[in-house]
Amino acid sequence: MSIALSTPTRRLRAWLDMHLVDHGAIRAVYNNFHALGGGMYRCSQPSPAQIRRYHVRHGIRSIVNLRGVHDYGSYFYEEEACARLGIELHSVKLYSRTPPSVAEIHRMRELYARLEYPALLHCKSGADRAGLGAALFRILQLGHPVREAMRELSWKYGHSRRARTGILDFFFASYLACDARRPIAFIDWVDTMYDEKALKAAFRDDGWASVVVDKVLHRE
Repeated sequence: MSIALSTPTRRLRAWLDMHLVDHGAIRAVYNNFHALGGGMYRCSQPSPAQIRRYHVRHGIRSIVNLRGVHDYGSYFYEEEACARLGIELHSVKLYSRTPPSVAEIHRMRELYARLEYPALLHCKSGADRAGLGAALFRILQLGHPVREAMRELSWKYGHSRRARTGILDFFFASYLACDARRPIAFIDWVDTMYDEKALKAAFRDDGWASVVVDKVLHRE
């Protein structure tokens, strides 16, 4: 058991942090839960009750936490729920305002290849990093076309391509532009042509949209 949940007082603090500071009260009403196919689902940060429900309804055997290990109470409760239910928890960190690195893309590819399915991937709100993780799953694990997989980055899930989070769309669009000039497999483009720093420098967001996403919605 984590020290954060080791006493009734600490459990209460972690519970309040999960619901009030980390916005779990909102996610209790709407968890942005969707099926991807191939035994994978996506959502926002699930509560212990939601993890139990998905385990029963969908047979979830693995959870991919795209927030990485963090200090919010939601992480400690998720860790505990997974341990009790026999679910494998994989905590890997992706980012919503910088393009993925080559190492991060390969790490996700390797993880998807060895996961026990059915599985669930999530970030905080289920919009940006979950969208990136879902698109990479469809491309790297299911072999879906990149243009089709990009639909995982959509207003349907709460993602904005006009804010700084739009750099994720720009990442995939950059591949499509290169592929249109000279066909190349996505992973080959990543390994031989993708320049993370140059792509980041070339991207421009609409400032007002970033204010909404960063300051109003408090996205990570």
